[in-house]
Amino acid sequence: MAATQEIGSVLDDFALPDVASGRQARLADAMSGKRGAVVLFWSGICSHCVRYDGYFNGFQKRYPEIALLAVASRHGETPGLVRSAMEKRDLIFPILYDEGGNTARAWFTQQTPRVFLVDGSRKLFYRGAIDNFKYPADPQYEPYLDPAINAYLSGLPVPKPETASFGCAIMSVYYILPKAL
Repeated sequence: MAATQEIGSVLDDFALPDVASGRQARLADAMSGKRGAVVLFWSGICSHCVRYDGYFNGFQKRYPEIALLAVASRHGETPGLVRSAMEKRDLIFPILYDEGGNTARAWFTQQTPRVFLVDGSRKLFYRGAIDNFKYPADPQYEPYLDPAINAYLSGLPVPKPETASFGCAIMSVYYILPKAL
């Protein structure tokens, strides 16, 4: 595992079980025939992630050249809970299960949602939030991921290669405190 993560560095590949099929899915395989990937650290119980259900359900239609893999890493969230969220919310994007959060740690991720845009060799072009957590109709709305993808696909520098993420903690001391008797 790298000691730091910089824009332009090559990130680790990973293979994790797909929650829907149970089969191992590898980032490098998902990018086969694509120009890159968006890796989304996600949680079925994160209230911030729910807001982006429609966005990620329509992602492949908007960006067929970019693979999308969501990674569920939150402490205490089981494959069953993730499958339940997928069914209740009609989620169609691939969600992988990161038991123990090792992939999240390797990718320097502490909260959901957090996205990474990488090219076919896993070189990092963007990391951070999807937008400024305002709705598109809001005059102060600022998208972050879409402009990064569009610049990358056009061969231009990503205008804002990093933004601060916000959301639900993947691991917190509150998740592991002893329960009162």
